[in-house]
Amino acid sequence: MDFGRKKIRLGELLVNSRLISEEQLSAALGAHRKAGKKLGEYLIEQNIVSEDDLVVALSQQLGLDTVDLANVTVEKAILELVPIDVLKKNVVFPYSFREDNLNVLRVAMADPLDYNAQDDINLITNYQVEPVVATSRSIQMAIDKFFGQREMSSKLEAYAREKNLDSAGEDTEDEAVSNSPIVTLVKEIIEKAARQRASDIHIEPMETYIRVRYRIDGALYERMRYSPSVLSSIIARIKIIGGMDISEKRKPQDGRITQMVDRVEYDIRVSILPTVYGEKVVMRLAMKTALNREKSQLGLKPYEMEQLDYILKNPHGIILVTGPTGSGKSTTLYTALSELNTEDVNIITVEDPVEANIDGINQVQTNTKADLTFASALRSILRQDPDIIMIGEIRDQETASIAVQASITGHLVVSTLHTNSTASTVTRLEDMGLESYLIADSVVGIIAQRLVRRLCPACKKAKQAEPEEKKMMNIPESQELTIYEPCGCPQCADTGYKGRIGVYEIMKMSPALKRVISKHEGAERLKEQAMAEGMRTLRISATEYVVEGITSFSEMMRVSFEE
Repeated sequence: MDFGRKKIRLGELLVNSRLISEEQLSAALGAHRKAGKKLGEYLIEQNIVSEDDLVVALSQQLGLDTVDLANVTVEKAILELVPIDVLKKNVVFPYSFREDNLNVLRVAMADPLDYNAQDDINLITNYQVEPVVATSRSIQMAIDKFFGQREMSSKLEAYAREKNLDSAGEDTEDEAVSNSPIVTLVKEIIEKAARQRASDIHIEPMETYIRVRYRIDGALYERMRYSPSVLSSIIARIKIIGGMDISEKRKPQDGRITQMVDRVEYDIRVSILPTVYGEKVVMRLAMKTALNREKSQLGLKPYEMEQLDYILKNPHGIILVTGPTGSGKSTTLYTALSELNTEDVNIITVEDPVEANIDGINQVQTNTKADLTFASALRSILRQDPDIIMIGEIRDQETASIAVQASITGHLVVSTLHTNSTASTVTRLEDMGLESYLIADSVVGIIAQRLVRRLCPACKKAKQAEPEEKKMMNIPESQELTIYEPCGCPQCADTGYKGRIGVYEIMKMSPALKRVISKHEGAERLKEQAMAEGMRTLRISATEYVVEGITSFSEMMRVSFEE
């Protein structure tokens, strides 16, 4: 298809759309050539324009449709038209024929002005090409989704044949350093995980295959399988880039990797554990920028935001964020610290490990080999004239008692604990050996939190709530109530859920609550008193999301089961 192939320049088009100024364009024109990049790619990398804005501008100025490939089902016949290396090289993806003309192939393109790519596809397929604008990220994800497993498996088979690997896969460490299929495989496993919003990657050796699973929105999904013959090469490659010892196979090891995916830097913590079938790898992905969020992005309801603001205004005392692993505690802590991070305060953190770097905050990483534990680091920090101290986690009595002393002597201390609710946090501190009067005196606020999965808005299914469900949500049985269930569609990769939202239980310390703690009246009595003063439990907060259709009943039960 020819939409008047006059020479249109991307720069002029973006200036016409008022996305960039003439000055920005002239500055970028020389710089993008020096960097050896296309103009659009360079502008996105430099954060001058966003990918989404670029798509809208191209679509409006050229009169082209746009497509989000996450919602598209592609016929097998179309997938077999163009080789994958052509798709990757040109960042294009053919996805359907025109309904009114089956000789026209609709092709998603990040750069619809790339006429050479259109000509290539025209020559390969013998179909006319109609460009449709899409983000390069959505095209990369579609290539991953439809071709990734097939392409990688064929490369690995060729590699295994060439090296003549047996099922034990011995002596392949040296090849893994330089061998491109393994290097590409490890890189792609990480890239696919990042594009699918995974928080963890599990590479698990089984008896007859290697299983790769991604944890997406808190649940594990199997995404790939490989032959066990390549296990030792994969592990060797991960050890090399993670700075670990390749020759050590019998002991657990930890490492760190930094990798760019779609112009975003990911910080990856790696843990390797020997199992009966070989070494298992778990990689935890964190975007360098993900923990530094705005407070408004945490998912706090207006009344919870007020309570959090009030707690953060305390000049001294202990603020505790509690919940199981992966419940978003670190994100809440970092957000609170960013809020408190002004020029006139000295903030010091002790973490194991430092999860995100924040400008203007002094961050210390514990190191057991150098005898730098939470407790020893805290003692040194108190001599550094701090106003606010963040402790990654209170794990023992020594750390807890130093935290209490620091808070009583005029410092604000923020930390985390692995407990299920706000009231049980006080019991945990007592179990650690802290006197109840010290707890009452020092703790100014406790935030218990969980993450629930959001139902996919495109496919969630309405249903009437059962009497048993209403009872659990404390809703009268006679009341009509529509709730929603997960279903599954291409947009949410058939999981029924897309993204997560925080559920909070915030206990603001009051004189009455301090009296309950001092008198040892127990967690139940403390919870009753807090609720009488307006605290909403995790169950109540999660129920609101069920009634609003944001999450499902099963998610609500999962995060508030102990209630």
